[in-house]
Amino acid sequence: MLGYIGVYTARLEMPWVDNLKEKRALVRPVTERLKARFPVSVARLDGLDAHDWEVIGVVSISADATWLEGVLQDVSKFIVKNGEYTVLDETFEILELEN
Repeated sequence: MLGYIGVYTARLEMPWVDNLKEKRALVRPVTERLKARFPVSVARLDGLDAHDWEVIGVVSISADATWLEGVLQDVSKFIVKNGEYTVLDETFEILELEN
């Protein structure tokens, strides 16, 4: 066993937003702060052309699965608290890397 990859995805809903520029202004600061605050990579995965929702993904890698779970839980709490949107759906997954 080489280690673990932790994956977190969240669907963010903003039904009051009317355009893509406004949506990006809500989502981008949160994704940038995630990258600065946690040892993770962040990507916008879906809803890029929709003005009222988006799916973001967060990933990290470690030799310690328990540590990864803690990081992803902290990321989830940060996303919920720090944005002007509603988190509708979240998924967490820890994948084991093999030789």
